[in-house]
Amino acid sequence: MKKILLTALVSLGLSATYAQFGPPGGGRPGGENGRPTNNNQSKSATLDLEGSLPKGNSKISGNVVDEALTSAVEFANIAILDAKTKKVLDGTMADEKGAFTMKRVGEGTYNIKISFIGFETMVLEKIVVEKGKDVDLGVIKLKQNTKQLDELVVQGEAAMIEEKVDRLVYNAEKDLSAKGGDASDILKNVPMLSVDLDGNVSLRGSGNVRVLINNKPSTIVASSIADALKMIPADIIKSVEVITSPSAKYDAEGSAGIINIITKKSNLKGLNLNIDSGAGLRGSNLGLNGNYRQGKLGVSLGGYGRAFYNKSSSISSQLLKTTGVSTEQNQDGTHFGMFGRYNLGLDYDLTKNQSLSGTIAFGTRTFNRDQLLNSSSFLNSALLSSTIRDVNSTDRSNSVDFNLDYIRTFKPGQEWSISSQYSQNNLVNNFNTDILNEAQIIQSRLKNLNDNINTEMTFQTDYVSPIGKKQQIEFGVKGVFRNVDSNFEYLTANSTGSFSNDARNPSGYLNYGQNIMAGYTSYLFSTKNKFNFKVGARYELTDIKADDSRGAITIPAYQNLVPSVNISKTIKTSTYKVAYNKRIQRPGLQQLNPNRDVSNPLNISFGNSSLSPELTDNLEFSLSKSIKKSYLTIAVFGRSSGNAINRVSSPSDSIPGAIITTYENIGKEQTIGGNVFGNVILRSNWTLNGGVDVYYRYLEGRQPNLQGVSELISNGGYSVSGRLMTNLKLKDGWAMQASGGMRGNRVNLQGIQRGMGMYSLGFRKDFSKKTSLGLAADNFFGGMVMKNTTDSPTILQKSTNYMYNTNVKVTFSYKIGNMKFVADKGKKIKNTDVKSGGEDTN
Repeated sequence: MKKILLTALVSLGLSATYAQFGPPGGGRPGGENGRPTNNNQSKSATLDLEGSLPKGNSKISGNVVDEALTSAVEFANIAILDAKTKKVLDGTMADEKGAFTMKRVGEGTYNIKISFIGFETMVLEKIVVEKGKDVDLGVIKLKQNTKQLDELVVQGEAAMIEEKVDRLVYNAEKDLSAKGGDASDILKNVPMLSVDLDGNVSLRGSGNVRVLINNKPSTIVASSIADALKMIPADIIKSVEVITSPSAKYDAEGSAGIINIITKKSNLKGLNLNIDSGAGLRGSNLGLNGNYRQGKLGVSLGGYGRAFYNKSSSISSQLLKTTGVSTEQNQDGTHFGMFGRYNLGLDYDLTKNQSLSGTIAFGTRTFNRDQLLNSSSFLNSALLSSTIRDVNSTDRSNSVDFNLDYIRTFKPGQEWSISSQYSQNNLVNNFNTDILNEAQIIQSRLKNLNDNINTEMTFQTDYVSPIGKKQQIEFGVKGVFRNVDSNFEYLTANSTGSFSNDARNPSGYLNYGQNIMAGYTSYLFSTKNKFNFKVGARYELTDIKADDSRGAITIPAYQNLVPSVNISKTIKTSTYKVAYNKRIQRPGLQQLNPNRDVSNPLNISFGNSSLSPELTDNLEFSLSKSIKKSYLTIAVFGRSSGNAINRVSSPSDSIPGAIITTYENIGKEQTIGGNVFGNVILRSNWTLNGGVDVYYRYLEGRQPNLQGVSELISNGGYSVSGRLMTNLKLKDGWAMQASGGMRGNRVNLQGIQRGMGMYSLGFRKDFSKKTSLGLAADNFFGGMVMKNTTDSPTILQKSTNYMYNTNVKVTFSYKIGNMKFVADKGKKIKNTDVKSGGEDTN
C-alpha cells in the first residue's frame, strides 16, 4: 500500500502541477551534508520501494527554488534513496513555498533526489543522518531543462491568472503593459473587475468592494479607493486576489466582495536591492527596494515614487424640469499628481515556533487639477447668465500604517496569532476659484478649505487547528476603533481684497466615531466522496457616536450575525462550487463628509452623516474545468441589497439652475449575472486568456416628483464587459503582451453611465537574470470617452468626458545581490471593511 501511495503521489505531482514552475535557472544547493550532482538525462531512478526506510527521530528538511532565486519550485518531488542500492525508501512533496520535511528518519547514509517537470533532476549524495539529529539541506537550486520545455504544453505565463478554491488570483508581476503605471492600470486587466476614468473600481457591477493591501486595511483606502490605487505603483504589485465569497474569518464589509493587493516581498537571505524605473508621455516612476535577512532577523526597506500628467475636457447639459431652466457647460483641464509610498519592515524568530514581525508604511499624495469652466443658463432659449471660472483644486494626504504581529505554531496547521494595527490619514481637499468676465479679468474669488483626520486602531487574535486529517476549526475575536474629524470653511473675496467667511456656505465640522466588536468561528471538513464544506458565522456589534455643526447625530447601535457557506466537489478534471454569504456595507468618509463641493456652482455635492449601513445577500455557483491545453471557469451569481447606499441628484432649492448630489439609503438593489473566463495554451511559449462578464442590475427607491410628492421610481438594465490578453515568449529573452477590453454600461437609479474601451501593447527584453528593459503603449490610437445620463422626475442631465490619456513609456529594472531562499513568516490583520465614496455607487 505504501508503495502505491508514494507512486501515486509522485505521479500526481508530475502531472497536476506542471504549470507552476518558475523562470529558468540552475545552480548548486546549499547545505554542508551533501555533494550535489546534476542529472541531465530524462530517465530517473525507479520508484522501487523494496526495503523500508529505517525509523528514528531525525528530520530531513530543505527549500527548493529555481536557480534565479525568483520563485519557489512549488510541489517539487522529494525521494529518499538508499545510498548503496539506489532504491527509493520513502518520499514527500514540497509545499507551495518549496519547503519540505521528512520526519521519523532513522540513522544512515542516503541519497536525496529532487525532481520536477521542466527542471533537471538533482541528487544530493551521501547525506549522513546521525541518531536524534536533524539535517537541514538548505536551499536546493534546480536548473530548468530547456529541452523538456520545448516539449511542454505550458510555460510560466500560463499562470497569469489562477483559479483557487476561494479566490481568483491575477499574477500582476507578469503584466508587461502595466509597468510604470499604478494599481488601477493592473486592476483593469483583472477578470470580474472594471475601472472607470477616475480610477473607481467595481466588482461584478458593484462599487461596494473592500480593498486590502497585503491582507491589511489602510485609512487611505477608507478615504477613497481611487486615490489609494493611484498611490500604489504597478511595479511593486505581485498579485491581485479577487474574493467573491469570503469566509467568516473576513470582516463582513464589502457587499460585492474583497480585492486584496499583494505587494512584492523578498524571502531571501543576504542583502539585495531592486531598482524599477520608467518614463513616459503621461507619467514617470522610480522605485528602490532593499532587503536584508540573516539568521533570525529580516529587514526590508522600500521607497516608491510616481508622477503623472494628463489632460481632460467635457461638455454637459442639464435641465431642471421643475423650473424649465437649462444649462450648458464645457470644461478644459490639466491634471498633475505626485505619489509616494515608503515602508520599513522587521521580522524576528523568537524561537523555532514563534515569530514577531512589524511594518511601518508612509504614504504621501499631491494631486492638482486646473480647470477652466464656461457655463451658460437659459430659460425658454433666452440667456439668463454666463460665467467663466478658473478652478484650482488640491488634494493632499499623508498617511501612516503600523502593525505588530505575533504568531506561534504548535504543529503543522495549528497556530495562534495576535495582531495589532494603527493607521492614520491626514487628508486635505481644497479649491480656489477665480470668477472671470468675458475678458478673463478676475471679478471675485472663492475658497474652500477642508481638513480631515481619519484614524483607526485594530486588535485581533485568531486560532486555527486541524481535527484529524479532514477537519479544521478556526475562531477569533477582533476590535476596530475608528474616528473621523473633518473641518471645513468657505471664504470669499473680491478681485484684490482679503478673504472673509461666505454667508451662503457656513463653516462646519464632523466628528464621527465608530467602534466594531466582532467574533467568528469557521469549520472545514471533507468527506470520503470528495465533498469539501467550509461553514462559519461572524457576529459584529457596531456602536456609533457622531456630531456635526447641527448638533448630535443619533445613530442607534446595531448588531449583525453574518453566515457563510462554501461547498465544493471535484470530479475528475472539473470542480463545482456553490457559496452563500451575507455582507455589510458601512458608509465611508466621503459619503459621510458634509463639506459642500461648490467648485462647480451648478453641480454641488456633499456627504450625508446620517447614512445607515446596507445589507447584502450573495449566492454564487461556479464550474472550473481543464480541457486538454485549456482551462475554463463559468460562474453565475445573484446579489440582493436592502437599504442600499447610492448617489442621488435633485434640483437646488436656493441656487437657480443648480443640481445637488448627495448619498442616500435608497432602498432596494438587485443584480443577477454570470462570467466566463478561459485560458488557452496555443503553444509552449504562447498563451491566450480572456473572459466576458454579463449581469442585469435593478434599483428601486423613492424620489420627489414635480409636485414635490415622494414616489417610487426604478431603473434596470444589462451590462456586458469583456477582456482579452495574449502573452508570447520569444527567443533571446524577448517577451510580448497585448491586451484589450471593454467596460460595459453601468445602470444607476436615475440614469446610466456608458461603457468605454481600452487597449495596450508591451514588450520586454531580459538582458540577464538581473536586468530588463521594456516598452509599452496604452490607448495609442486616441484617448478615452465616457458618457453619462441622469434622468429623474425633476432633472435631466447629460455629459461627455474626454480623457487624453494616450501613453508610451519605457521601463527599466535591475536587481543587485546574491540571496538564499527562506520561507515566509508572519500574519497580517485583515480589516475587510468600510465603503469608499470615491466611486459612483448608483
